[in-house]
Amino acid sequence: MIIGIDGGGTRTRAALADLDGAIRARGEAGTSNPLAHGVAAAQRELETAVARAFAQAGLPRTRVDALCMGLGGASQAREQQALAAWARAQLAERVVVVHDGEIALAAGAPDNWGVAVIAGTGSLQWGRHRAGNTARAGGWGYLMGDEGSAYDMARQALRAATQSADGRGEKTALLAAILDFWKLAVPAELVAQVYRAGMTPQALAQLAPVAARCAAQGDAVALRLFDDAADVLARGVAAVQRALEFEDAEFPLALTGGFLLGVELYREKFLRALTQRGCRCAPLALVHEPALGAVRLARAMLFSDA
Repeated sequence: MIIGIDGGGTRTRAALADLDGAIRARGEAGTSNPLAHGVAAAQRELETAVARAFAQAGLPRTRVDALCMGLGGASQAREQQALAAWARAQLAERVVVVHDGEIALAAGAPDNWGVAVIAGTGSLQWGRHRAGNTARAGGWGYLMGDEGSAYDMARQALRAATQSADGRGEKTALLAAILDFWKLAVPAELVAQVYRAGMTPQALAQLAPVAARCAAQGDAVALRLFDDAADVLARGVAAVQRALEFEDAEFPLALTGGFLLGVELYREKFLRALTQRGCRCAPLALVHEPALGAVRLARAMLFSDA
């Protein structure tokens, strides 16, 4: 059997498949980002997701033939090596650890080349040329980047709301909507809410749908935030396109992440921004289950080693 794992910024999903790639069962756990929470914490969530997949399948837990993990925060060699060694000892005979952009592209691009865009809790644009060379933009994490992500939208919405509250910025429905979401009485209570212990990027990112509702209702400030977020994602795709020398040719585009897939207004603005930047993307795939790309990569590894 084969396991494909998608470890995003919010949750970990494992897909248990047979050697033909047919999915037998799925399991879910919390985030397994090794940089954000440490390798040991990532291992616990990975173990939980795999165990739940076996339980759903009604099968006894056993080592599988091949496993691919696509993890946010696993692009560094040290974390990759640590998780691969653990997985070979605990989960599978053959193991490969990649970052989440690779499995998104494998799930959404017919021939596993093109550009993948992730906008969930974090964000990343990553691409592969037919010749095998790769390029990326973004993926710097919430302190240095993650522009266009749910976390970044939440941060920008909070800034707009607080600037509105003290008269530095334009009036916006974001202020009342955020206060209502957190059940706060006055803007001053935002300080304790945001800076309290335990306020993680994942928790803050829950404000992104609040901003989306304000934008859908026509709030000018919220609409501008989504225009800006769409443009920054499109700039990342254009940078990857240049690096891979796609030039004016069409290239496959795979989109994933709960924020980009779940907010239609955002996705439409992003696709419009791509067109404005001259990116010609075809085919376009909405990847709702990146773990299927991990299954594809695990199968490829297994049969290439055979």
